[in-house]
Amino acid sequence: MSTQYERLAAMNTSHLWHPFTQMKDYNNAAPLIIERGEGILLYDVQGKAYYDGFSSVWLNVHGHNVPELNQAIVDQLGRVAHSTLLGMANIPAIELAEKLVEIAPQGLAKVFYSDSGATGVEIALKMAFQYWHNQGAKKKTTFITMNQAYHGDTIGAVSVGAIPLYHDVFRPMLFPSHTIPYPYAYRHEGGALAAKEATLTALRNLLEARADEIAALIVEPIVQGASGIIVMPQGCLSEMAALCREHDVLLIADEVATGFGRTGAMFACDLEDVSPDLMVIGKGLTGGYLPVAATLATNAVYEAFYADYHEQKTFFHGHSYTGNPLGCAVALASLKLFDERNILEGVKRKASYVENKLAALKERPHVGDIRQQGLMFGIELVRDKATREPYDWAERIGVRTSLRARELGMLTRPLGNVIVFIPPLVSTEAELEAMIHILRDSIIHVTEGRDS
Repeated sequence: MSTQYERLAAMNTSHLWHPFTQMKDYNNAAPLIIERGEGILLYDVQGKAYYDGFSSVWLNVHGHNVPELNQAIVDQLGRVAHSTLLGMANIPAIELAEKLVEIAPQGLAKVFYSDSGATGVEIALKMAFQYWHNQGAKKKTTFITMNQAYHGDTIGAVSVGAIPLYHDVFRPMLFPSHTIPYPYAYRHEGGALAAKEATLTALRNLLEARADEIAALIVEPIVQGASGIIVMPQGCLSEMAALCREHDVLLIADEVATGFGRTGAMFACDLEDVSPDLMVIGKGLTGGYLPVAATLATNAVYEAFYADYHEQKTFFHGHSYTGNPLGCAVALASLKLFDERNILEGVKRKASYVENKLAALKERPHVGDIRQQGLMFGIELVRDKATREPYDWAERIGVRTSLRARELGMLTRPLGNVIVFIPPLVSTEAELEAMIHILRDSIIHVTEGRDS
């Protein structure tokens, strides 16, 4: 008689298609099947525990199986699980919208819900496009994105994506965008200041030449995630925002990955006092519990759609589960825990702790760069530290390192040759130290061929 694991593994192989996963490669190994979570640990069906070292793809905030968050869902479930926002409202969606406006960068005043970061980006792009259309500026139809940008996997979001591996195959389906460099200090021969100036010069030149046809710039503020946790030099974001204002181009901040304390501030834009015209949030919004996202807009954007019925300036966009009461209820509970447990101050303290603990790792022969903002870390592994020569893709250096970490009891997922460390914000110093120890041992094991 087969075990529970064997049955589930067989069904997994037979029926499940995993995202961002080469299934031929995946099916050659025994699958990890998670059964439950407790705190920052996840447990597989065979009872083995793993540290959640990447917050279940960057979204878990308070840990798993949190009593206050569980109860918020149970309480709301006793009232109503879902009702539409098309022409009516529900209590949690209203209360959450007010709370989001309260904590968002100044000027953002309206909340439009969706169910994922990608759909939130899609909404922001359509809002920016129609904003200009409704005002008669019908030439402003294009967008600026940044090299190696990732904004999700729906068609509009992919159109402003710029990671060739993910996006090039779909290029014939997409609308064209302008691309400027994201300031990648480690890979720029002039370092941080030169990388920053290259970005600002490219943006300035593009706006001076073509601002009359550009609707918006979309940017991952401060940290560009899927490209390898690339951290902007200080001041770059605020100067980009100023250029957009100067040239009458909207600024869309994609805070899906960076929002809700991940960078040490509630939102990355707060780090440089930037107030975008549109801001997309998701991932940590519900504490990592349910799929809710939102696009926040200024009153100026909203008012371009606020018109008499016959003018047909309505924003004709929506999702079946927009403003889902269960998701909004748990998001409210999550934000309450931010206040009660002083999460943001904790992140700042823990970020410094991890930075100090990782310092010795910089001396390893194949650790090229360690990038950090708050509790977002990217450790770039290189074949040759002196020349910064990268490992070849086929060597799967990041994958192998992450698999070794799993063997040692921690889950993460690499970005090419970059090892990601994005722990739940509530991780204790003891838990962080344990995870760092696993990271160190895994990197040494794979890149140096020995155990530490």
